Amino acid sequence: MHPSSLFRTLRHLWLAFLLAALSSAAFAAEKHYRVTTPDGLQLAVQEAGNPDGPAIVFIHGLLGSRLNWQRQVNSPLLQDYRLITYDMRGHGLSYKPADSDAYNDGRRYADDLAAVLAASGAKRPVLVGWSLGGLVISDYLAAHGDAAIGGAVYVNAVIELTQALITPHPEVYAGLASDDLKTHLDALRAFVRLCFHTQPDTASMEVLLTNAAMASWPMTRSIPGMRSAAAEGLPRAQVPLLLLYGARDQLVQVQPSIARAQALNPRAQAKRYAQSGHAPFFEEAERFNEDLAAFMKTASAGR
Repeated sequence: MHPSSLFRTLRHLWLAFLLAALSSAAFAAEKHYRVTTPDGLQLAVQEAGNPDGPAIVFIHGLLGSRLNWQRQVNSPLLQDYRLITYDMRGHGLSYKPADSDAYNDGRRYADDLAAVLAASGAKRPVLVGWSLGGLVISDYLAAHGDAAIGGAVYVNAVIELTQALITPHPEVYAGLASDDLKTHLDALRAFVRLCFHTQPDTASMEVLLTNAAMASWPMTRSIPGMRSAAAEGLPRAQVPLLLLYGARDQLVQVQPSIARAQALNPRAQAKRYAQSGHAPFFEEAERFNEDLAAFMKTASAGR
């Protein structure tokens, strides 16, 4: 090969490598910003993945934060998507009012989600709600309908706050409401452990426990009695719906929850993860991410 031709070839290869590296870095970089809710609270929002890809909005559960979704945000399988996470009111880096009235109405959480969607500018995103996050999706549907979303995934979700669907752990929930620090922290630890059939590694557990300890005490006390319009919201969805449940859940009654969700909306499809507890997105992350990517194609087909 002539030296000039070799130089041009090497230059083209270098430019291609540089462009690929820059593109990869752009996708990997996280974006952080804050969103103001209708009642004036500041929510911490984060984005990762492909900023131009179809959007997925992840909604964590009680005593969590956006860090619950690290096995999705860091998954190579999901990097073509715009991955939006946020800390719900009273959690993580979002504002934590001292007044319990800020937490006892599901409409507030629904409006928070609507504010995040509006601020992000995401076009018909798929919503993924874990545990309490599933209740937030249904309250969002009750208040705002499904015109702005492309689909919803309920992950071991609380379908309704009723005794028939929630496994009783009276000592744990009494401890979470306690003013005594040790009693409260012991209950937090017990609650987090109940989320998993296979317990997380030590480093992950430390993050999860720190997540829980950061949560607002007034919020934690208010959630069991929270007013919710979930039974009105879920039937309103005409977009694709998927129920993903770990079969060994110790917090939510799996079969009754799936049956109730499908009674409210027969469009909902269901899958069970035999080796997972309350957190299949963590315990069987690879399978979960594959199922989510497949669902995104179904949701995209309906856009």
